[in-house]
Amino acid sequence: MDWRSYYKAHTMTPEDAVLLIQDGNRVVFGHAVGEPIVFQRTMARLADRFHDVEVAHMVYLGSGEYLQPGMESHFRHNALFVGAPARRAIAEHRADYTPAFFSDVPRMFRDGTLPVDVFAFTCSPPDERGYVSLGLSCDYGAQAVKSAKKVIAEVNPNMPRTFGETFVHVSEIDAFVPSWEPLPESAPPKISDADRQIGKYIADLVHDGDCLQLGIGAVPDAVCSFLMDKHDLGLHTEMISDGVLPLLEAGVINGQRKQRDVGKVCVTFLMGTRRLYDYVDNNPMIRMLPVDVCNNPAVISQNDNVVSINSCVEVDLQGQVCAEAIGLRQISGIGGQMDFVRGANLSKGGRSIIALHSTTSDQSVSKIVSTITTGGPVTTSRCDVNYIVTEYGVAQLRGKTLRERARQLIAIAHPKFRAALAAEYESRFGEALPA
Repeated sequence: MDWRSYYKAHTMTPEDAVLLIQDGNRVVFGHAVGEPIVFQRTMARLADRFHDVEVAHMVYLGSGEYLQPGMESHFRHNALFVGAPARRAIAEHRADYTPAFFSDVPRMFRDGTLPVDVFAFTCSPPDERGYVSLGLSCDYGAQAVKSAKKVIAEVNPNMPRTFGETFVHVSEIDAFVPSWEPLPESAPPKISDADRQIGKYIADLVHDGDCLQLGIGAVPDAVCSFLMDKHDLGLHTEMISDGVLPLLEAGVINGQRKQRDVGKVCVTFLMGTRRLYDYVDNNPMIRMLPVDVCNNPAVISQNDNVVSINSCVEVDLQGQVCAEAIGLRQISGIGGQMDFVRGANLSKGGRSIIALHSTTSDQSVSKIVSTITTGGPVTTSRCDVNYIVTEYGVAQLRGKTLRERARQLIAIAHPKFRAALAAEYESRFGEALPA
């Protein structure tokens, strides 16, 4: 049987595909824009047919019907990263969170730590040789296809065809669900004056020829806006969004000074607008890698002068970074922060940067604190931390004593909280904070 005959014989309605799930199964969804939109919606509509099904994934961009109250006896979410739609369900104990490095998820699928019964994802239509592309979400999907007992592909012509390790032959897939749904998009964030100041401080730490890791949000986009005068930047990053497009289109990011994947942008998933999706479609400059390769610190460090730029919730006076929770309230996840912090630290000439606003949005709470909020996890340890940046300046902590760290961090805290932090400094170190 040729691939076209196989594809036709295994194409089915969403209802028939959903019924491949059995009670007690673990169902893994494609990540971010790789989520199976029609499949998820149909699964929720047929919820009464299922019991004790676990649904595991990382960032989720959909409407989240299966996460609604009353669904928990049918579907229980296991979040490997807590996106906005899952926060309420976790807070109300209707869903769970599993701490995990993003780079470790494929191995957990592979070695049976998290066995995968069903993997459902969105992909591009097959090409003339019968290969679909994972498109905007390679990350753990490449391994989930291999590990799952049942593989269900939602085939959507809106999904870009990307290069790299994204191709899956139709013979590896058990069911195909046709879809024409618009892909989830993430609108560019509004950039505040504080974001711009942070972005300028960070851009001053970036040199010609550096290899960047950037996330999504106002601060990374602000950083990008100050990099147009740089030359020959590289990009080896967990994800990219629209903020890097001007740098790519202008040739500022060209990868010519990279030691690995010269001339390529290496990434494991993408989130943004249709403009970004169209840019990466059939673009040979974009090389999609599985997350256990892309986020592997040993791979990251093969490039010199890696600059990792990440954000966090709070930093204490020792330099401990919490990036995923407010006390015991889980609001995010570990993701790839530690992977890239360590990769940058291992890189020749590398620099790791953690950026944060000095206060919460209403300026009622300092984000530079004497100690991490009770119950909050340490995402980046004090031994791994390097640069901390707020809108009030830059603290360079690597190789510094606890006393020196505290002084530098207080200097970049919001002025209204410096007196209280100075009092903590005096209590902790037995001396007044130097003027």
